[in-house]
Amino acid sequence: MRRWIAAVQDELGVDLDVDVTGLLDMTRIVAHGVSRPAAPLTAFLVGYAAARAGGGEAAVAEANRGTIALAERWTTEHATEDAGTAA
Repeated sequence: MRRWIAAVQDELGVDLDVDVTGLLDMTRIVAHGVSRPAAPLTAFLVGYAAARAGGGEAAVAEANRGTIALAERWTTEHATEDAGTAA
């Protein structure tokens, strides 16, 4: 996978050492807690938000942290709602 990421970075002209594990964790949390199709779109939005915040590793990490927190809250809140409607 690291070779793929390096190839994509070269292709797109991106020189950034991203936290691959952290981003994969975020997409896993979104895919399992929100919806599977939301994961790649959320990853795009994390990147876009990081770019709007000036880019760089810290901006990606901050956007990723916030998104993980949102996905975890979303999962908890919507599981409670779903449980309430099932009763």
